[in-house]
Amino acid sequence: MMDVRAFSVNGREVWIGVLYGERIDGITYSLDGREFLMERLALLAEFLRRRGVEVGLEMRDSPYLELVRDVLLGRIENRAALGALSFNGLTPFERKVYEVLTKKVTRGEVVSYGALARTLGTSPRAVGGAMKRNPYPILVPCHRVVAGDGIGNYTPKVEYKMFLLEIEGVKKWTG
Repeated sequence: MMDVRAFSVNGREVWIGVLYGERIDGITYSLDGREFLMERLALLAEFLRRRGVEVGLEMRDSPYLELVRDVLLGRIENRAALGALSFNGLTPFERKVYEVLTKKVTRGEVVSYGALARTLGTSPRAVGGAMKRNPYPILVPCHRVVAGDGIGNYTPKVEYKMFLLEIEGVKKWTG
């Protein structure tokens, strides 16, 4: 099933979409309107299906949109939302990366790919790959992982990463 809705965040319209069954299978969001969100949801559904996750696209209301919004606004800590995630279709490595990131890097903080890699005993490139494949943006805060020499990449757009960091009070790349 899926649910989509727009919320006003810091004066911007933020469209949030969730794909879910018993728990959240995937999240995406758009600062560029509903049409772009729907394109992102289609790509997310395709990604999850390739990983063996059954994804239904029947539109149905869920409590998950408010959860994502509340994490986005800082009303709920990211780690408190981990129980809502299915982790379906993830590798054990990806799950470990997402759980460590979500538990250790809190709102308003950033960590470099290298520092997170050292914590996990892996390479920065492996961490970057896991961040790129994150099906739970906002709840699993991949936007808080930055390059050693700058803000780093972000899917779908670096501007989205800057928006999330700005909301969280990170000034280095947003001021």
